[in-house]
Amino acid sequence: MAIVDDERLSAEEMDERRRQNIAYEYLCHLEEAKRWMEVCLVEELPPTTELEEGLRNGVYLAKLAKFFAPKMVSEKKIYDVEQTRYKKSGLHFRHTDNTVQWLRAMESIGLPKIFYPETTDVYDRKNIPRMIYCIHALSLYLFKLGLAPQIQDLLGKVDFTEEEISNMRKELDKYGIQMPAFSKIGGILANELSVDEAALHAAVIAINEAVEKRIAEQTIVTLRNPNAVLTLVDDHLAQEYQKELWEAKKRKEENARLKNSCISEEERDAYEELLTQAEIQDGINKVNRLAAVDHINAVIREGDPEKTLLALQKPEAQLPAVYPFAAAMYQHELFNLQNQNAMLEDQGYLYSNWSINYVAHEELLIAVEMLSAVALLNQALKTNDLVSVQNQLRSPTIGFNNLDEAYVERYANALLTIKLEALSQGQDSLSWNEIQNCIDMVNFQIQEENDRIVAVGYINEAIDEGNPLKTLDTLLLPTAKIRNVNPDYAQHYQDVLYQAKSQKLRDSESASNVLWLDEIQQAVDEANMDKDRAEKWVTLVIDVNQFLERRKPSDTLSVLTSSSLDANDIIPECANEYYDALLKAKEQKSQNVSGEGSWLKCTLQDQYEYYYNIDSKESSWKMPEDASLKQSWLLGKDIEDIISEITANYIREKIWSASEDLILRFKSTPSGHRLTEEFEARKSFLYDQEASVVKIQAFWKGYKQRKAYSCRQQMFIDNLASIVKIQSWFRMSSARKSYLSRLQFFRDHRNEIVKIQSLLRANKARDDYKTLVGSENPPLTVIRKFVHLLDQSDLDFQEELEVARLREEVVTKIRANQQLEKDLNLMDIKIGLLVKNRITLQDVISHSKKLDKKKGGEMQILNNTENQGIKSLSKERRKTLETYQQLFYLLQTNPLYLAKLIFQMPQNKSTKFMDTVIFTLYNYASNQREEYLLLKLFKTALEEEIKSKVDQVQDIVTGNPTVIKMVVSFNRGARGQNTLRELLAPVVKEIINDKSLIINTNPVDVYKAWVNQLETQTGEASKLPYDVTTEQALTYPEVKNKLEASIENLRRVTDKVLNSIISSLDLLPYGLRYIAKVLKNSIHEKFPDATEDELLKIVGNLLYYRYMNPAIVAPDGFDIIDMTAGGQINPDQRRNLGSVAKVLQHAASNKLFEGENEHLSSMNNYLSETYQEFRKYFQEACNVAEPEEKFNMDKYTDVVTVSKPVIYISIEEIISTHSLLLEHQDAIAPDKNDSLNELLELLGEVPSVESFIGEGAVDPNDPNKENTLSQLSKTEISLSLTSKYDLQDGEAIDGQSLMIKTKKLIIDVIRNQPGNTLTEILETPATPQQDLDHTKDMLSRAIIDSRTPEEMKHSQFMIEDAQLPLEQKKRKIQRNLRTLEQTGHVSSKDKYQDIINEIAKDIRNQRIYRKLRKAELSKLQQTLKGLNEKAAFYAEQINYYDTYIKTCLDNLNRKNTRRSIKLDGKGEPKGPKRAKPVKYTAARLHEKGVLLGIDDLQTNQFKNVMFDIISTEDVGIFEVRAKFLGVEMEKVQLNIQDLLQLQYEGVAVMKMFDKVKVNVNLLIYLLNKKFYGK
Repeated sequence: MAIVDDERLSAEEMDERRRQNIAYEYLCHLEEAKRWMEVCLVEELPPTTELEEGLRNGVYLAKLAKFFAPKMVSEKKIYDVEQTRYKKSGLHFRHTDNTVQWLRAMESIGLPKIFYPETTDVYDRKNIPRMIYCIHALSLYLFKLGLAPQIQDLLGKVDFTEEEISNMRKELDKYGIQMPAFSKIGGILANELSVDEAALHAAVIAINEAVEKRIAEQTIVTLRNPNAVLTLVDDHLAQEYQKELWEAKKRKEENARLKNSCISEEERDAYEELLTQAEIQDGINKVNRLAAVDHINAVIREGDPEKTLLALQKPEAQLPAVYPFAAAMYQHELFNLQNQNAMLEDQGYLYSNWSINYVAHEELLIAVEMLSAVALLNQALKTNDLVSVQNQLRSPTIGFNNLDEAYVERYANALLTIKLEALSQGQDSLSWNEIQNCIDMVNFQIQEENDRIVAVGYINEAIDEGNPLKTLDTLLLPTAKIRNVNPDYAQHYQDVLYQAKSQKLRDSESASNVLWLDEIQQAVDEANMDKDRAEKWVTLVIDVNQFLERRKPSDTLSVLTSSSLDANDIIPECANEYYDALLKAKEQKSQNVSGEGSWLKCTLQDQYEYYYNIDSKESSWKMPEDASLKQSWLLGKDIEDIISEITANYIREKIWSASEDLILRFKSTPSGHRLTEEFEARKSFLYDQEASVVKIQAFWKGYKQRKAYSCRQQMFIDNLASIVKIQSWFRMSSARKSYLSRLQFFRDHRNEIVKIQSLLRANKARDDYKTLVGSENPPLTVIRKFVHLLDQSDLDFQEELEVARLREEVVTKIRANQQLEKDLNLMDIKIGLLVKNRITLQDVISHSKKLDKKKGGEMQILNNTENQGIKSLSKERRKTLETYQQLFYLLQTNPLYLAKLIFQMPQNKSTKFMDTVIFTLYNYASNQREEYLLLKLFKTALEEEIKSKVDQVQDIVTGNPTVIKMVVSFNRGARGQNTLRELLAPVVKEIINDKSLIINTNPVDVYKAWVNQLETQTGEASKLPYDVTTEQALTYPEVKNKLEASIENLRRVTDKVLNSIISSLDLLPYGLRYIAKVLKNSIHEKFPDATEDELLKIVGNLLYYRYMNPAIVAPDGFDIIDMTAGGQINPDQRRNLGSVAKVLQHAASNKLFEGENEHLSSMNNYLSETYQEFRKYFQEACNVAEPEEKFNMDKYTDVVTVSKPVIYISIEEIISTHSLLLEHQDAIAPDKNDSLNELLELLGEVPSVESFIGEGAVDPNDPNKENTLSQLSKTEISLSLTSKYDLQDGEAIDGQSLMIKTKKLIIDVIRNQPGNTLTEILETPATPQQDLDHTKDMLSRAIIDSRTPEEMKHSQFMIEDAQLPLEQKKRKIQRNLRTLEQTGHVSSKDKYQDIINEIAKDIRNQRIYRKLRKAELSKLQQTLKGLNEKAAFYAEQINYYDTYIKTCLDNLNRKNTRRSIKLDGKGEPKGPKRAKPVKYTAARLHEKGVLLGIDDLQTNQFKNVMFDIISTEDVGIFEVRAKFLGVEMEKVQLNIQDLLQLQYEGVAVMKMFDKVKVNVNLLIYLLNKKFYGK
């Protein structure tokens, strides 16, 4: 809607209105630009309110540029021409290319740059009005050039809603944009394009001269002259231009001749006879208009709506605006107009200069204007916009007749209805005639309504007068249109209408005191219905009374059912009763009648009386004069009452025995529903009194049964002897027959019976075992049968020893391999430096010798120190050793200490601590117990880290959590390495070995490889550019084909890797799966709103990205495949593996290929499918049992195991752990009474290496004492972990330890003495045989214990208890049980069932423990095999390095003449000869750049400082002495390896003597030059 001021406003309101007007005007300019661009592009643009956003991608602007500058812009150059990319993911930076092309196109045609917007104004929406302003200027400029139609002025001609205007105003206020002056575009353009007046004059003169010559070809050339500033010149109309201009010029010359006949020639104006530029333009416009009209008529006859629309839109036609959506309507209506003209031609009404089927410009102008208005009206109707429809109807251009402004809204509603009907019939729009007919129809309806209102007034006046005839006359008025009026009912109409009006007057809520038309019609209909009811009543009375007078009972049903009574009211079974009752009532009524008339009287609705004469058949709504009533007949109400009463009595009688169908039939009668309710109430009463009813019935039935029983009993008493004889005979015969049959059956099936007995015994044993395993309280008798399972056999001891040996060997081998790996890495660096000539060969040889020593097994140096160190036989050192064993046991079994300690240290220290001490403490999880404890540590630490350090879900993915890193590192170690090999090795080897496999998904690399291939094949340089972007590379079909082949290979290979991963879920380490489960649950607990997908992505980050992905990318680095020394994976193989890993990584994280990887978007569906498979995989991976269930572990497991847990740890790690615990003691054990604090207090201060291993272990005079101690610190010792609180004989005991001791005694007792309960056994004295059996058992156990290794023997107190006699054991058991009952461990009320249950649990655990031990033994052997293979690989590398070093030595012996390295018989290098000292002053070294400065000493004093550099006997060690004025001040030793390490680490400057700054690189160069001749 337009904004118009209609009252005086305040300043604020005026400012608000001004801003609203600006917004409205801007929306009008947007609409102008939209319509102009639609005409140019022949394409529909987004709605006006969405146009700004739709132009930001520059597609429409680039298409516009293609329209006016096709040589500059082609469709191929337009980015995202179909806008698919824009619709899918929004703006892309390349959309700015479209805007740039538009700007360049405008520059090419010469539009002044003052109108240009910036690219960011469009793309970033910084100044969209500036862009619209430029489009307006462009339209005007193109119009002047004749390249485009003129833009329309729509200000005030288009409507927008208040909401649209307000939104636009807010948008303009938001950006704070100054609105451009659209009205000044023409002036600015004219200033910028200043026309040379002389050139214009010359061009006009030339045109006049050409016109005078009457040669059309010359005339068109002059018209095309840019200086003439003429527009819309069409070369095809050259002849018409010539003719029109020549005639115009002749007319002007004739007029000038008449005007200037009396004026001298000098005073005449040249343009009085010549055509001016404006007149020439008018002539061109006239010709163009006529040609355009001819063209329009031609295309209308062709019948193509699109062509007709384009012809009407041409500016040459000078017609009003047309709308593309109404193209069909223009074609249809204008074609009809042509046909009308043809008919008029036939009738002679057209002028002679008009041809058949031709519409002149004047007609077109009017017709198009009206049709455009009709089109807008149809569009408003289509959108159901009533306001817009009303505005269009008010438009003067539409030209409707008889349109009343007061009824515009009604016209609009009627048109909407007609529009919907037309749409339902397939008609898209309404024609002008249809709309005019609708308006005429509405006007007619309005006239009818007015006439009807007048008629209603007349009717109400007649009702008030009370004259029935006048009321009848008004009801019959044609304008009232009252239906079904019968003149015979005039009186009743008056009564009913008067009653209705009176009722309305009494109604206080009624808004009117007159009856309206619908109320009058309702009253008339009601009066007619009263007449029908009265006739039915009369029929009933006459039929029944006449039937009674005939006295034919057989006709009762036929009369009653044929009358007005409802058939449901009549029950055929009551026909006789109906007749008798009606006859009796009629006779009684006839007895008191003295006179008899012929009129019957009926009262309807208790207020209207109806009279009927049975003789004359007359009827009246008023009492006739001299009328007498017929009193002997039964009236309708009498008949209905009698029928109802008889029907009700019948129903009451029959309903108790009626069927369901009969009850439904009863309910259909008028009184049936009420009677049924009475019946249900009675039945409910009986149900409520059911007890009394049953009691009465039971009494009667019991009486009858007792009477029958007495008769039968008397018969038996009379025949007692006979009955006894019969029973005895029958019983004897049956028993004998059954016994013989059973005996024969057993004889026939002897073998089967034996099998059944064996099966029963086996089932009994199985049941006993199930009872032992599954019963909550297994009986003692069952436990006694399986107590032998607790005995330890020789095989048990052998397996325990083998497990302990293998565990020690595995841990030692792991640590040795780790140290070898570190040394080999260092050797790599040193050899690299050697290659660069940065260190001496002697240093490399020295490090190589260390490797040889380690390879030769000389790592255990402390073989001779056990007598002096911590394991020496002294009470103090033994106590310290036990305390360390107890400390590490506490750390191992209580994960909270280590979890807190990890997070107290810096990350760099915690990583090293985890890789060494923690994994050592748990023996690298080499058995079930230690894996269980390590997992508990991981779980505790992970929960602690998530609780304290994770603030949002993605922190787990984006960060590098310490515990996750530790878990992955552990599972990639010796235990998880075999899993990765089994999981990935086959597919990785297949990818590596496939020489034909090429996966390259980088378009630029594919392009370069293709160019190189072309050059290689042709031998000539390619003309293709070498450096291209991704988009440019993808334009070449060859690159696309190669890329598609690579993607297909990638999908195929990725499927293989994915299937290998998903099908091998069981191979995934249990520990890794359990930590994934803990991770998922912990994250969900902290972030309950996290979705399942988010949680599974985190699980996928652990299982795939951190654990598997690196092994796929670098299988050689993770021992997935075997690589020989010096072998490596080539770049193509590495790229193939990396591509597979990249796809799987995207799939695991559900991340699609976008942005830089847009060229791989064809794999996005594959990624989504793969993610769903990964999702199921991750869910299944988290579905694992808890460690307690998996390993069958609990807090008592250590107590029942045969051997003590042992760890193998270096002295350095023990000291380091002790130091860290003391450093962070307050944080990890804040409670002073904590067990950890007690153990740390017993240990005291952290010992040194020397004190730990013993003072005499190292010679104090040894010059290499520090190196020796450093090597000794790496020595491993074994610690047998024990709890500080184990039971010891003679000390105070706790309940749990007493429980264990008592269990051992009970087991010994129940072996030899049976009993149902423990109490029974303890209270029953043992027999001599039982004592003897017990003694034999104890002797056998003593023999077995004598062969048991020391570390596996039972504690001393258990050995002493075993030697007790049976009775003493029983007494000790009783004492222990009383003590345990006091502590709450057992209860005598259940006969000590708790301790029996504990023994059953030990039996179950012993079986499981043996099974797990066998599995552990197999796993340790497999692990040791893998470690040996890895050690062999390291040995191969060492041999490879030795070969390389020997080669270097040979080369050095041949080339180095100044210094040589000789080998003695053992292969050890001898020291070089002593070189002469090198002397330099500080000033000289400063000149060379070696010395950078000396603290507290000026540069001019450097000449007084002298440095002596002397090579020592040790290779690579130099002594530097500083002298000042000849006096020796200080000396310092330099190690060439230290200098090279600084250089390797990038340190450029170092200090000597704490004050002399030197350049490290130049110092190394100086030493090489002076001492090594390099």
